[in-house]
Order: sequence, then structure tokens, then C-alpha cells
Amino acid sequence: MLHAKNGSLGWTHYEILSVDERASYDEMRENYKAAILTSHPDKVFAKSGENHPSGDQQDAFLRVREAWEVLSDPKSRESYDNLLLASRNEVDVVDGEISLEEMMGQAHNDVHELLYQCRCGDFFSITSVELGELVGSVKAAGRQASVVLPCGSCSLKIRVIIDASTDLSM
Repeated sequence: MLHAKNGSLGWTHYEILSVDERASYDEMRENYKAAILTSHPDKVFAKSGENHPSGDQQDAFLRVREAWEVLSDPKSRESYDNLLLASRNEVDVVDGEISLEEMMGQAHNDVHELLYQCRCGDFFSITSVELGELVGSVKAAGRQASVVLPCGSCSLKIRVIIDASTDLSM
């Protein structure tokens, strides 16, 4: 997650630990140890002579701990990196990929709709009209194309892969 920095987005978990995004596990662990020592409420409290650590001091400690929890696990780090990349490039983060054949068809008057059930119970959908231009370009190019579909209810998105060899007649 990105963290607020003076009201604007900017603190990434990497910045909190003062490491490069390509840092190794060992580099991150060393910086985490240093950051946790300098931000730990008991250490800060003892140095400051105050009666109790401030909210800012506790927040800093919690940010360091959260950054380490995310970046120390390879799977959560990969997910975090994907979200970070998406936030920078405005790329769609998709929950999964399916082929066009995995979608089921449904007809409404003159419009055909392809549906794929989301884990929330609603559907990802695309109509024959929306698919029309994409189908033409896939056949003309003779290669794959894809389209990202949002769920009708939740925030999940899937990527539908359309192969030139797929029978696209509805």
C-alpha cells in the first residue's frame, strides 16, 4: 500500500525501509532491523524523556513493521509490487485470466452476452457488440488479443484471452 506523506501519496514500503525496489531479502532485513530500532516506541520514549511515546512515533513504528511484513514474504511482495506498478502506470490489476471459450453465452433480443461468474456471485460480461471490433482485429492480425472485464458488483477484474483460432460465432 502507498502511505500518506504530508497529505499526498508517496511513502512506499521500500521507502519506509530505505531500500531500492530491487533490494535482496538480506538488504531489506538489515534496513528493517535499523528502522525498527530507531522507531520502536520504547527506544524513542527512553531517548526523548517524555512520559509516553507520541502518536507519530507509534505510527512510524507500525509503518516499519507493516512494510517488513509485506516485503519479507515473497508472495505478498510480488502482489505489492504489482499494485505499485499498477498505481504508477494505471495498469489494470487482474485477478486471473480465462479464455473466451470458458465464458457462457446468453441471448437478450438481438444482443448476445458472454458471462463468467465471479467469486462474489455476480458476473464478468461482454456483449457481442463490444466484442465485435476486437474479434475483427484478432482475425486480421492472426494472433491473440485480450480484454479486461470488471465484475458487475465487486472490484475484481479478469483478463479474457481471445485467440485467432477461436470460433467466435455466437
